[in-house]
Amino acid sequence: MENNYKPCCPEFNPSLFDGKEFDWMQKTFIKDSVMTFMHMPLNLHQVMLRMWNKIKNAEAAPADQDFLMLCYDPSAWKTEVYMTTTKIVPNANNITLSGNFMAKVFDGPYKDVSKFFKEMETYVASKGKSISKIYIHYTYCPKCIKHYGHNYMIFFAETQETVI
Repeated sequence: MENNYKPCCPEFNPSLFDGKEFDWMQKTFIKDSVMTFMHMPLNLHQVMLRMWNKIKNAEAAPADQDFLMLCYDPSAWKTEVYMTTTKIVPNANNITLSGNFMAKVFDGPYKDVSKFFKEMETYVASKGKSISKIYIHYTYCPKCIKHYGHNYMIFFAETQETVI
């Protein structure tokens, strides 16, 4: 990467998320979806731009440190994308997420995501909880991964107490 490259993604501090729990009550997001082929995104850039433009036009952008773009793959052919907002965004699919979310930060290549899923499941189980759903926040774009030398991913596990 060139020495004069100006990163577009803010530098990430893993200690703000790794091993932390978050109780979200009506946390606001807009939701869209990305076409995928075997979990590989086909139109992510276009969807991200469309979502971000709606958020900016509505003046609903959170501060950099509060921004999350969560991804959830319900199948190998589709990824749901959730972007945080500070308020309702017109002409968007506005949703809220509520519940307990355990976060763990991983640093590695995308090919290790399935390994990270298994580690997340083990981690959550060690805390006496079970997982309802796992969302992933990818902290850097490909150019910023090269610039910073890390490919951090935050796994957010929506949890519930394990009944024994």
